[in-house]
Amino acid sequence: MEKVVGYLGLGNMGHPMAMRIADAGYNLLVFDINSEALIDFRERQIPVAESVRDLGDKADIIICSLPSNEVIREAVIGSEGLVTGGKVKTYINACTTGSNFAAEISEELTKKGIATLEAPISGGPPGARDGTLSIMASGPSKVYEEVKPILESYGKKLVFCGEKPGLAQVLKLANNILFATSIFATTEAIAMGVKAGLDPSLMLDAIQAGTGRNATVDLVMPNSVLNRAFDFGATIEILMKDVNLALEEGEKQGVPQPVSQQVRQMMLLAMHQGWERRDLSELVRLVENWSDIEIK
Repeated sequence: MEKVVGYLGLGNMGHPMAMRIADAGYNLLVFDINSEALIDFRERQIPVAESVRDLGDKADIIICSLPSNEVIREAVIGSEGLVTGGKVKTYINACTTGSNFAAEISEELTKKGIATLEAPISGGPPGARDGTLSIMASGPSKVYEEVKPILESYGKKLVFCGEKPGLAQVLKLANNILFATSIFATTEAIAMGVKAGLDPSLMLDAIQAGTGRNATVDLVMPNSVLNRAFDFGATIEILMKDVNLALEEGEKQGVPQPVSQQVRQMMLLAMHQGWERRDLSELVRLVENWSDIEIK
């Protein structure tokens, strides 16, 4: 019998990722506490679970895309969580949680005979929609090979980091702190050029072919800032969580992080201005406001 793939959490990333799985022909079952997130799935007659526990009762493999460790803990190992389901045998965490939390969840699920694979993703909502995400995985290699075709339905670059719980999380945090740093470094550089009289589009075109190339240059600036749409698809609050986790991991590993600490301070300024629910592309407004310019 074909295995049922469950998807928990249908937000900005989970929704397109789950749709990619459905488009690949898998027997998909979804759940989200937000009924509006389920509308597109109901319209396509994709089955919807009644609860998290119901998802665990009906799906063999469950992929999780939830916004915070607290929400994940309750949904996965809580009194009515996935762990109480009678069918689930494999849990795939697509969220950024940090290595300590990953190990905690893995330990609890192992007690119940549920295998855990960490598989955090990078590439943002556009990558999720296009199926071009980068996926960093760690956990039992046998489980990775079994679910790899599912991961390939929404990911283009898959990297298996090893079997140690949490390794994929460390790699994902390394990626995300670099991304957060690139937002501020790129904005400062582009602002300098704009104030000197350069066209920002011209600057980005040149930098994309040079050593300064990064995700902010390739994606954030041209697609969400120059047009003033500010619609990258992830909130400042979510990126703040990842920056904090990266700093915790660096401290745990004994690595000095003065640059990352400064990035955190910049993000705290945005948070303290009530910007936490704004799109992360709006972080450029901090530098714009101080420089008395708009990058457009």
